[in-house]
Amino acid sequence: MKTFFFPIFLMVWLSTATLSIRAQQASQALPEDVLIKVALMAAPEGKRDGATVYGYSANGEFVTLREGSNDFICLAPEIKEGESTLQAYAYPKSLDPFMARGRELIAQGKGAERDSIREAEIKAGKLYMPKTPTTFYGYSGERENLDPQTGEIRDASRRYVIYIPYAKAADLGLSNKPAGPGMPWLMAEGTYKAHIMITP
Repeated sequence: MKTFFFPIFLMVWLSTATLSIRAQQASQALPEDVLIKVALMAAPEGKRDGATVYGYSANGEFVTLREGSNDFICLAPEIKEGESTLQAYAYPKSLDPFMARGRELIAQGKGAERDSIREAEIKAGKLYMPKTPTTFYGYSGERENLDPQTGEIRDASRRYVIYIPYAKAADLGLSNKPAGPGMPWLMAEGTYKAHIMITP
């Protein structure tokens, strides 16, 4: 009985130890240069070299990881304990006041009121939001699939959001609901943050 029990105990211990190691790895911060590489993967290829990169320090502070020289901003993944998915974003600088205000409100614990506050500020002329179509890029995938040398994530997903404030689906020839794999559709129709969703 003792001989039988030990191998079972050993297998359970090894399994638990493996899960613990994976959890620790998932919660560890990535080196700054790797975060920058992942962030740049979100942007169109021609915008990566000169893009400014924002991200989070090891203590969770929002910082500039790299100063840029063009009109693009990339957001590096925020590494949260217990999360294995990396998410990076990119957008033109014209969207930064809108995005920065959203981050600020969330940091203040006002995530639930974020939309109503931003909309009121935009209407009052206190917060700038482009009136012309503006594109936001998303790039995400599992950390275990990350190539730290290039920032590429195997089997990564991409998402494109084109903001068109107060747009109506009928005017754009789109559905206002998901309309099939890869097909664009209009989300938040008629609102200040109406946007075309495209998920290849």
